[in-house]
Amino acid sequence: MSTENLTHADAIKKIKELSEKARICMFATDLETLPITSRPMGLQETDEYGNLWFISSDASNKNFEIKDDNRVQLFFMNNSNSEYLSIYGEATIYKDKSTIEEKWSAMANAWFDGKDDPNVSIIRVEPKESYYWDTKAGKLVSMLSFVAAAVTGNKTDNSDGVEGNAKI
Repeated sequence: MSTENLTHADAIKKIKELSEKARICMFATDLETLPITSRPMGLQETDEYGNLWFISSDASNKNFEIKDDNRVQLFFMNNSNSEYLSIYGEATIYKDKSTIEEKWSAMANAWFDGKDDPNVSIIRVEPKESYYWDTKAGKLVSMLSFVAAAVTGNKTDNSDGVEGNAKI
């Protein structure tokens, strides 16, 4: 596996690509307390600046924990393509109608009584540190490489994988 650290536009592109492919992350809060509190969250979008947006209940423990300490950690995993992304960042909670209107999704109706529900909030996570693991050729090629190594008795060189920091 090779290392490729990304910055600025390349980092944003990689964060957007991996997070939007996975769509679901483990969203961890209260990072000072062990075990770390985490829960699955569906990503609304990753914007052109690399910020990640979520719809959340303002009455949730997650929101209370963010109000106490806005540092969060997100873990995205796309097993089908062997793509992984870890993002440490700062969360901001929005309750204003214009942000809710802009970020609303019909899928959120499963948890809320529409976008006018008083518990609707929007969370923006601004990445501070990110790290990714990716395969250049995709999971199938990687798997074939591992199978060939197992059959021939040779070690695989993992050369089709790449990992690194993604600094915005």
